[in-house]
Amino acid sequence: MKTIIRLEEFAKLAGCFIASTYLGYPWWLFWALLLLPDLSMIGYLINTRAGAFLYNLVHHRGVAIVIGFAGFLYQSTPTIMMALILFGHSSMDRMFGYGLKYADSFQHTHLGRIGKK
Repeated sequence: MKTIIRLEEFAKLAGCFIASTYLGYPWWLFWALLLLPDLSMIGYLINTRAGAFLYNLVHHRGVAIVIGFAGFLYQSTPTIMMALILFGHSSMDRMFGYGLKYADSFQHTHLGRIGKK
């Protein structure tokens, strides 16, 4: 089952990349910006609660969908690109086993614990 879910997440990431090429940006820009959402981990410098909140806000696919909808509504390709990057990044994270975080620890995610056991 894990393999099927990882393949599904890969398909979502690939779909975001393909959609981004239709916006008129160079193909490499999607990949260059793909890790930017991880800047949200800066919240962990405050504490695990703030870190988990900020991380989850940026990595929640619902947020990416709302931003994408706003981009379509206002016909803003930069906003749509931002939504594709957020959604694609979240799919990439889940493909590698990184999920939304609980407030007690960065390693405690909705997909289980990450890191060494």
